[in-house]
Order: sequence, then C-alpha cells, then structure tokens
Amino acid sequence: MGLQQVWRLMSRFNSFKRTNIILQHLRMSKHTDAVEVLLERKGCAGVITLNRPKFLNALNLSMIRHIYPQLKNWEQDPETFLIIIKGAGGKAFCAGGDIRAISEAGKANQKIAQDFFREEYMLNNAIGSCRKPYVALIHGITMGGGVGLSVHGQFRVATEKSLFAMPETAIGLFPDVGGGYFLPRLQGELGYFLALTGFRLKGRDVYAAGIATHFVDSEKLGMLEEDLLALKSPSKENIADVLDAYHAKSKIDQDKSFILEEHMDKINSWFSANTVEQIVENLQQDGSSFALEQLKVINKMSPTSLKITLRQLKEGSSKTLQEVLTMEYRLSQACMGGHDFYEGVRAVLIDKDQSPKWKPADLKEVTDEDLNNYFKSLGSNDLKF
Repeated sequence: MGLQQVWRLMSRFNSFKRTNIILQHLRMSKHTDAVEVLLERKGCAGVITLNRPKFLNALNLSMIRHIYPQLKNWEQDPETFLIIIKGAGGKAFCAGGDIRAISEAGKANQKIAQDFFREEYMLNNAIGSCRKPYVALIHGITMGGGVGLSVHGQFRVATEKSLFAMPETAIGLFPDVGGGYFLPRLQGELGYFLALTGFRLKGRDVYAAGIATHFVDSEKLGMLEEDLLALKSPSKENIADVLDAYHAKSKIDQDKSFILEEHMDKINSWFSANTVEQIVENLQQDGSSFALEQLKVINKMSPTSLKITLRQLKEGSSKTLQEVLTMEYRLSQACMGGHDFYEGVRAVLIDKDQSPKWKPADLKEVTDEDLNNYFKSLGSNDLKF
C-alpha cells in the first residue's frame, strides 16, 4: 500500500471519528438541552421532568404537546400506578408559561396565542381529572403555569425552597390555569388577596396556605421519590402513607407560624368586598403599614386585570374546574386582543423598566360594559372538553 493510500485511509478514519464525536455530542445534547421535557417509566410510575433549567423550566407549547398525550397514556396503562412531575436544575419547578413568546405571537396575530392557552388549559383539566394519583414535587419557583401543572393534582409536595405566586395582574393578565377555581377555595379570602396582589409564599407557608398538601425537607426529596418508585402496585392510600411519613419527619421551620397568620382577620375583611374600588378603600381606611404596603402593590397593577380577576374568582367560586377553564380561555383571548398584556410584558420582561402605562390607567375608567366584553362567549371558538 502506497503512502498516499495510507494518508487517504487515515483522513477517512479521522473524518469518521469526527463524525462519530459530533453524533455522540448531538445524542448527549438531545438528552439535555434539546429535550425540553423528559417522560420516563420508572418503577411503578410515569415520571415527567420539566427540562428547561436555563429558563426556570418555563412551559411552552411543545412541552404541553408532549406531556398531554403521555399523561393520557399513563392514565390508561394498568402498569402505571402513579405519575410524578418535577423540574430539572434545582432552582425551579416551573416559573410559569413562556409569556414572552406568547406576547410576540399575539402581537403578530399568530395562532399560537390561541393554541397555547387552549392546550395548556386542556392539560390543567387532564391533571385535575386524572384517575391515577398525581404527585407534583414543587421544589423551587412555582408560579403561573407551574401552579397549573401542580395544584390540580392530588398531591403537591413543597420544600423550604418552594416559592409560590400568581403574579399575573402585574403583566396585564389574570391568574389563569384554573386560578378561578382553586384560589377562591383557599381559607377565607386568602385566594383573593394572593390573586390581586401577587403576594409570594415561601417554603412551609406554601403548605400552610393549602397550595401544597405536604412539606418535605429538600435534602430528603430524592429519597422520597425513590421510595415512591419502589412501591409495588400501590393504592392511593399507600402513596399518601409515604408522603405523610416524610411530612411528619420534616424538620425545617416546623414550628414557624404562617406568615399571614396575624393578618388573616384583616385580609378576610378587606378582600370580602364586591368591588376592587371597595377593597382599595378598605386598605386606605385601615392605614396600618401592612394595609398600605398592599395598597401600594395594588396601585401598580393593571386596573383592567384587577377587575377581571376579582370577577373571575367570584364567578369561579361556584363553578367546576372545566367551567372555570372555559371562562379563563375567553378571558385569555380578550386579553390577547387588548393593550395591557403586551404593555405589561414589555415593562416587566422586555425593557424591564417596571413602569407599565396601563390603558385605562384608572379603576373607575374600567366600566362594567368593558368587563362584560372580556367574559363574552366565543361561540364555536369556545374551549370544549
């Protein structure tokens, strides 16, 4: 064999080796960055891992389209006894829907602004009606769309790192993903307070408020998951027993009282009003530092969002989850056709100047007629289950 042929073979081998390295790298990245949600059968369970840690596991349409059919398959599968959902990266379970992408699509009048909300709410309903025990490990940031992926399930496990909020009134939206269902069902008027102010709950307070069903120290979360996966054909009661045992053993902040405990009587009084204007007046009249703090927050929110949200929760308090999601889909599409959502996203997420220019800028300028238009049926375009 001549020297030339040897060089040719070596170069071919190197090229082959390079190609193999590239393919290997692609395969690896496929299992990390490229796959935004991992769906695995482990032990007795189906495990969903939200896998966009760089984006705090923000939920997009592609992820919804992967999770929904798999959830339905596992629900029918006799070998799958429970479903676990968690977030990758340790910082967030899911910080919400990919609002920026939705805002851009809505501005361009793209169909994704309809599809995202429609399919997200269908998934929220599928979680709420799932016949298999559903365990959400809400470790880290859990807001908006992340709440929708967890709160309607049977079991929600918080840790000391959990951070819950429904901050939508600050971006010209409303606490959707079934917020109109679960928020008015929290103790007293707590849900109305959380919805209108976007108040953040941390750690054990997420459990105390009723958002989580259990609290577990984060260092034990891996062991909890292993113990759940190791169960043999478990019943709902077997799963609850494991969660209860871990909850009972949790030590962090176990003697801490609920952060809003001392304010609950006042919250129940202020937020039982039938109008946002009356709530504002209640806070002004009280004049305590806590009341004035909440007033300051509410005054920064979109007046339209505040009025939509109060009515959404009042109506949602006597509706089923499906009825609430149908109402919220109407609201989402009306917001896509309005001004405040795009302005809120600009001020909070794009320019980050935190100075949105709401239209209308004053509560009294948001009329009942304006409000009625947001709640109007979409006819054949309504959300149907």
